[in-house]
Amino acid sequence: MNSKRERVLITGASAGIGASFARLFAQDGSDLVLVARREDRLRALAHELEATHGIQACVIVQDLSEPGSAAALVERLTRDEIAVDVVVNNAGFGATGPFADLDLERQLAMIRLNVLTLAELTHRLLPPMRRRGRGGVLNVASTAGFQPGPTMAVYYATKAFVLHFTEAVREELLGTGVSITALCPGPTWTEFMDVAGLGHPPLFDLFAMKPDRAARAGHRAFRKGKPVVVPGIINKLGTIMVRMTPRRLVPKAVRRVITER
Repeated sequence: MNSKRERVLITGASAGIGASFARLFAQDGSDLVLVARREDRLRALAHELEATHGIQACVIVQDLSEPGSAAALVERLTRDEIAVDVVVNNAGFGATGPFADLDLERQLAMIRLNVLTLAELTHRLLPPMRRRGRGGVLNVASTAGFQPGPTMAVYYATKAFVLHFTEAVREELLGTGVSITALCPGPTWTEFMDVAGLGHPPLFDLFAMKPDRAARAGHRAFRKGKPVVVPGIINKLGTIMVRMTPRRLVPKAVRRVITER
């Protein structure tokens, strides 16, 4: 990949919001580095975007929940002389059930993917952006990051990390020419619900948005240099209500929403 165009690395790019991000940045004329576990989906998406938009799309098959995977990915980029201008930390998953009952290894893998990989990729790829005085990071958080989530305790906590981490690093980057944005979508029509074991709660069909809409909100906010974006009026109102509700009542309300079938 020798193009002088902007190059965007997207994790979790094989489906859902990640694939939508790939299409949006390809429309911008950006070259792409697509990272996920499912090679067939990645290659199909890469071929589609190269044919449609005339960009270059590199495919890297990597399970970023594995220990050492973030370092291995950056080593691959360095070896292949692939300089990254924008990082989209989109990969992540959730799991539903009481913390003490859920499989420990699965929850540790969730923390590695949702938190450690995101932080490590940002740390490893941010310094070259600062030296160049351009580029940025787009982190996919969630409305879950605004409150605790009983029966999804670890997932909600990881998204709180992403949100607060992004806001703090943004303050540190002021004046550098590098930006960082947190996208906080609510319920979205992706594979996430099935992977997390949530099924479709009653309110899901009413309030869920399509991944393209969530990705557009994040892409637009990133291009405008905004710190945080919560797409959808219902989601925005929800984050406001959390701040206005007595803290001891928030976990009870969230648990009822999560467990209601």
